[in-house]
Amino acid sequence: MNGFVINLEKETLENTDYRRVLYTAKNSQLVLMSIESGDEIGAEVHELDQFIRVEAGNGKAIMDGVEHDLEDGSAIVIPAGMDHNVVNVGDTPLKLYSVYAPAEHKDGTVHKTKADEKEEHFDGETTE
Repeated sequence: MNGFVINLEKETLENTDYRRVLYTAKNSQLVLMSIESGDEIGAEVHELDQFIRVEAGNGKAIMDGVEHDLEDGSAIVIPAGMDHNVVNVGDTPLKLYSVYAPAEHKDGTVHKTKADEKEEHFDGETTE
């Protein structure tokens, strides 16, 4: 195995895809997201833990009904089983990365826009 090394801040800020899976390991996964102004991920509940870090933009995280303001530098830890949503409330794309543990999406998944989104759950195949 080689692992994965990247300038994560640079890649997150340059990402224009709604969702881009960068790397999938046996027990975790790294995903970039760019959420357009006024858009959202949509309320969801995972059976896994999730970490989100905002690199640019302004948003709102709703976790079990409690709202939290998001800005550059904000971090969110979402335990398995928690209802959550992330909404872009700013005028520019909300740029973030997410670490799922274990993986949530099929390795290599790219959704250019939210409209392209389809459920492609992790199938056991890792990046390497």
